[in-house]
Amino acid sequence: MRQASANRRSDYLKALTQEIERKLQKALSSSSQRIELLQQLFADIALEVDDRARDIILNRDERGAGLIEDRIESCLCFYEVLADHYVSVPEDGKRILDLIVQLWSQSFVSHIFTLLFHKWLFEVPLEETEALLRYGSALVQGATNVFWIDIQTNTRRFLSLFHYLLEEVALVPDRRDRISLQACRDLFLLLSRFILFYDLDYLLERFLKEFPTFPNSFLVGGPADFFVIELTDQLQKLKVEPVLLHYLSRMSVLQARSYSKDAAKELLVPFWNRGRGRGYESYDHFPPTPYPKSWVNQKMFGIGTEDDYKHKIEGMPLQLHVSWWSHLSNKSCATCSVEHIGFAFP
Repeated sequence: MRQASANRRSDYLKALTQEIERKLQKALSSSSQRIELLQQLFADIALEVDDRARDIILNRDERGAGLIEDRIESCLCFYEVLADHYVSVPEDGKRILDLIVQLWSQSFVSHIFTLLFHKWLFEVPLEETEALLRYGSALVQGATNVFWIDIQTNTRRFLSLFHYLLEEVALVPDRRDRISLQACRDLFLLLSRFILFYDLDYLLERFLKEFPTFPNSFLVGGPADFFVIELTDQLQKLKVEPVLLHYLSRMSVLQARSYSKDAAKELLVPFWNRGRGRGYESYDHFPPTPYPKSWVNQKMFGIGTEDDYKHKIEGMPLQLHVSWWSHLSNKSCATCSVEHIGFAFP
């Protein structure tokens, strides 16, 4: 019975692999439909596994057999299952990888590569150093794209990907050394932007201790300074109100750091206005920044003097209006709602 279940699971994963190969091959041969086909494929592998597929994939009569079984009650997506499969059976993903390389510059290809091969890149022995350099850069690009999709939809569909890159790559020297130093730096900056969003800030201290060196460290400062810069830039880009509120609610994890509160307050000025004390209170938790007021003014508002700064604040329409007592449901927001395209797997 156990062997029959294993064979059924193996056959199903091979069928999924063949379907992915077919769609990639079709995208390669059809330039007019390429973008649409790749977008559809990305949506396919990001879909949550349905009940019928779970019964096949998870082997419910063999609980405890592996990591995927531990997530049986949580949201499980096809990309998670396939990423594990291509580590266990690397040869099954070889044809897909060859097709991805041929489509390398196309939209959604980096998304697909990252979802399917993020574990393969760090766990399967590879001899081609040049390929590792290319794959590392594509991994960071694809991860950036899919994490922003979670931001725009205020979901956590790609939480397992983020968790793996943080805890199993960034915090494990032997694995992160497999990609180039530049890709490693980019990965740490990327993780800095989303660690609060995915509620993994309990790993922040370990994360900062593993931060790679940067050429401009003598100007910027240490790991915490780079973290502050990335987080501040992320806050300025957020347009989905519930997500912004979530970021601000997580600021308390940073309050133990001994930074200048005045400088941190200036960085957060765009996120509060008169009568909304909650935004002001979040200053108390924001970490340090080594920059003087003139630099902050120039970076955020394009002005250089304190008087100009105050004048600009008084007459400035806030780009992000934080309402602490009401907000529209994310699903009804035309700006952040994303149509989900799904195609049935076999």
